[in-house]
Amino acid sequence: LTVMRTTRRSHAKGDEAVTVLALTLVLALTLGACAHRTDPATATGPTARIPAAWAGAGAATDSRQTSDRWWTPFGDADLDRLIDLALARNADLAAAALTVRRARLQADLAGQDRRPQFTGSLSVQARRTLDSPRVTSRSSGTGVNVGYELDLWGRLGDLVDAAQWSAQASEADRQATALTLAATTAELYWRLGSLHEHLQSGEESLAYARRTRELVQAQYRAGGASALELAEAEQTVVNQETAVLSQGQQLTESRHALAILLDLPPSASDLAGVGAVEPRRLPSGPLPDVAAGLPAQLISRRPDVQAAEHRLKAALADQRATAASFYPALTLTGALGTSSTSLRDLLSNPFAVLGVGLSLPFLNPGEIRIRNALARAEYEAAVIGWRQTLYRAFEEVENALSARQTLVSQQALLARSLEAARQAEALYETRYRNGAVALRVWLDAQEARRRAQLALLDNRLDQLIELATLSKALGGSLVPAAD
Repeated sequence: LTVMRTTRRSHAKGDEAVTVLALTLVLALTLGACAHRTDPATATGPTARIPAAWAGAGAATDSRQTSDRWWTPFGDADLDRLIDLALARNADLAAAALTVRRARLQADLAGQDRRPQFTGSLSVQARRTLDSPRVTSRSSGTGVNVGYELDLWGRLGDLVDAAQWSAQASEADRQATALTLAATTAELYWRLGSLHEHLQSGEESLAYARRTRELVQAQYRAGGASALELAEAEQTVVNQETAVLSQGQQLTESRHALAILLDLPPSASDLAGVGAVEPRRLPSGPLPDVAAGLPAQLISRRPDVQAAEHRLKAALADQRATAASFYPALTLTGALGTSSTSLRDLLSNPFAVLGVGLSLPFLNPGEIRIRNALARAEYEAAVIGWRQTLYRAFEEVENALSARQTLVSQQALLARSLEAARQAEALYETRYRNGAVALRVWLDAQEARRRAQLALLDNRLDQLIELATLSKALGGSLVPAAD
């Protein structure tokens, strides 16, 4: 330890160095007694109001859940295969995995600061004086240095904790990406099935409209229908042709979106090449049930909530590391080297140096105050972010549960509406053929039946998508795991 000090009185150099070293170590140990490191696992964090259960979920039940492969209860092997393809091929998920890898490497780098740091050097010099230009002197040297900072206040440990929490947050982000990817893939898969059914229904309606036009044309030629009725029949055919074209375009766009999701060019042939199968209709069997009494604590398994919590812990560790950085830092150093005036005698003069360095950053109180305030502000921002993420998660679950109940109730009403529309259409057809009503009345009845039919189909699609949304909102399966 080298200490430079000016004094009016004369003392022995050895006594002065020992005295200053002793005082410095006493100061370091005294400050060390005031510092302690908080275990992140036992640290007191912010709190949030957690409801006992969801508003529409009934009584409480077992909180153990399985969060993997929530889509398997639908019993669709093609859907299972498609989601597996998406999880294996998706570019966004691959990028998220690289982010996790970088975060883990950063955490490993932070851990290296707690180990001795080695450096080495090799030097060769040649010198020639101006008054004797023919005389050249050569020298060479080697050196190996090592430095190690004693983590007296836990600063390095807190930095490692912060890096590890950040890495865990990145992993939770990757899991959130995978969860969203699975839900999006399922939605596109079901939408393709719905669009195929829409297209089939549109083609059937178009064929029906053409038969109606032929009937009106025959009546017109026989003098039993007016030119207005013929124009109305023609307009209906054109409208149906337009609807079929629109449905075909929507089918193409959804197919392209699925291809991009699988990291493929937007082509149906490429989808078939990787084994992706387009459904021709929506699943007709019973849909998976939502377990009664799902506890509100399930929200903690959501990856985005976990990521916010990990970032909150990282911010807390950073705050502690910032506070500890203003305590004295004690560094042990060592050097082993050789020097020689001739290269062949390079190893003839070995030397070793040991040293102790003590930095005193607390001598800058203004900087300490500002940096501590910044670290505190970042931690408080992380608290707000965590709480907002948690409450948004509750909102998504409550909305999904409410929407599901509404869609189930609407299904029965829409089925009744379709049955009534079919009966009305049949009755108006009979009356038109008997000349009791105008053609427009029958055409309106046809359109009402088509709308009711498509509304019931859309309700089925919405129920499927809402189940995927609820699974994503809950962070996994809708059914409690077996004991």
